[in-house]
Amino acid sequence: MSVTATPGEGEVRVFADYDGDFVEEADVVVVGSGPTGAVVTHELARAGRKVVLLEEGPPFTPDDFVLEGAASMARTMREGGLRATRGYVMPTMQPIALGGGSLVNSAICPRAPAKVLDDWCTRFDLSRTHLADLDPHYDAVADFLGIAPTPDDVQGPRNLRFRDGCKELGYSSEPIPRNVRGCRGSGECFTGCRNRAKQSMDVSYIPAAIALGARVLTSVRVVKVETNGRRAEAVVGRVVEPFTGKLGARFRVNARMVVLAAGCVATPVILHKSGNLANRSGQVGENLQFHPGVAITGVFPERTHPQFGATQGYQSLQFIEQGFKLETLWAPPAVLAVRTPGFGYELKKRLAEVPYSATWDAITSCHNSLGKVVPRRRSMDPVLKYHLHDDDVKIMQHAFWVLAEIFFAAGARKIQTGIHGLAEEMNSLQEAEAIRKTKMRATDIVTGGNHVFCTTRMHGDPTKGVVDEDGQCHDLENLYIADTGIFPRCSAVNPMFTGMALAHRQAGVIEDRLP
Repeated sequence: MSVTATPGEGEVRVFADYDGDFVEEADVVVVGSGPTGAVVTHELARAGRKVVLLEEGPPFTPDDFVLEGAASMARTMREGGLRATRGYVMPTMQPIALGGGSLVNSAICPRAPAKVLDDWCTRFDLSRTHLADLDPHYDAVADFLGIAPTPDDVQGPRNLRFRDGCKELGYSSEPIPRNVRGCRGSGECFTGCRNRAKQSMDVSYIPAAIALGARVLTSVRVVKVETNGRRAEAVVGRVVEPFTGKLGARFRVNARMVVLAAGCVATPVILHKSGNLANRSGQVGENLQFHPGVAITGVFPERTHPQFGATQGYQSLQFIEQGFKLETLWAPPAVLAVRTPGFGYELKKRLAEVPYSATWDAITSCHNSLGKVVPRRRSMDPVLKYHLHDDDVKIMQHAFWVLAEIFFAAGARKIQTGIHGLAEEMNSLQEAEAIRKTKMRATDIVTGGNHVFCTTRMHGDPTKGVVDEDGQCHDLENLYIADTGIFPRCSAVNPMFTGMALAHRQAGVIEDRLP
């Protein structure tokens, strides 16, 4: 059973609480309070261990949430929400807040398909990461967070039209399983759930961990893991002022076990800044993968009231084996306006159609598109290098076409694709044929990639991966990584639930290995 509450005053240490340098002692120090770090913290605290959880960002409460999209991103996202890859330029948003990505994501929780996990095991010399192995851990997380399919009464028209379009075409679809309790369908997942219905880590696992004795320190940036031989001894860093990044006091946390759950991007930077730690394989920061997302907006004859309904309430797994997953989508109008065609009066006319619109997206499994995380000399922010492969562009092109099919099958009177070189608006499926007939290039497509993987991948061979199947670094006895960086390949579906299932398993392993 979860504890659904915001931590009380004094239960989470914040920037104003630090008046000088300090040292903490712990059985386990966990770096990063997102979904994976929160699970590890809770499970080890439940086992009676002394756990210290570190988070660089501040805690947020409903009074802190800003409904305007750009302002919200500037407060809750790294680099003000403007982080992007180089090479192929693609925005990617990593949060900086207590609760990590769970604070601002859409609470989407599908299990990884069995074939995907089987493929991981075959390709990466793993033996205990099949679906049957992870199901007990999925079940434990699902029970704690109340993960369940989104009910029709909070779907809203824009989600149900997707369902109807899929049904018309004979494509499978289903309500998205989400970690919510009492969702009202307010569509505010992206800027923070003011109803506190979304079971983000700051209202679920973290308060429960605190009740079990865990200590939570926010506004602290870990810059280095200190080691002695094959053992990690401590993490060190600086207190950081929220929103300004101004550096404050120094700190050190000594621990028997160190768990890096800072995220697929931040964890490799910490390892590099720690003297190229855990990198005998040369794989730290390599193999960077995303789920690049593409989207289409459709305009219907009747109002869709898109601001109402679960942010993302319906999905289709029909095309998973062809490389993409389909979803419904909502974001604040200012965010959607970025990809709305036109300027001046033409843009205003299209924005006036928002009440009649719906936006649906596809996340794509781009196994041929790789990049790397490169640390900057005087910063903990990374350089993200990424290349979008032509073969993966073809997957996106197919996804665009299927989305167009579903829109017109659902009764849309026109669509906007945002594809360079094609008409700004298409008024029929016949006009939309241009989507699949054109020679599409990577630079023709507007994408975003917020699911990030593989930069510290697990592999049974220590020369080919950073961690083993339990998340333990091959090179150190007591350093673990618990975030999506350990995925050996992208997960084909939204990664949070799988990351949490792996973290739940890792917590049990760490507990067994602690003295």
